[in-house]
Amino acid sequence: MPVKYTDELKQRAVELVIHAQADPDTAYGAVARIAGELGLSKETLRVWVRNHKNSGADTPAESVDLAAENRRLRAELAEAKRANEILKKASAFFAAECERPQK
Repeated sequence: MPVKYTDELKQRAVELVIHAQADPDTAYGAVARIAGELGLSKETLRVWVRNHKNSGADTPAESVDLAAENRRLRAELAEAKRANEILKKASAFFAAECERPQK
């Protein structure tokens, strides 16, 4: 007879797996590790995760990915601003050089 799990347990287990899979350091073997910790079958947890992903529901990992993407884009923007300032100063320097009388 199959064991009935609560919806809360299913949801929490899926969240744990998705968070673990979002981090490259903990992604490998996440399903097996979490299933062992919760006393579940690996295949049961794997099916829950697959069904959740196929349902198109929002996942906490998406917010983690968005936060990481936001940090990356902010760093890229700061680098572009620094490069832009350098280019402005260089163009001003060379413009002044061109206007100087030649010997």
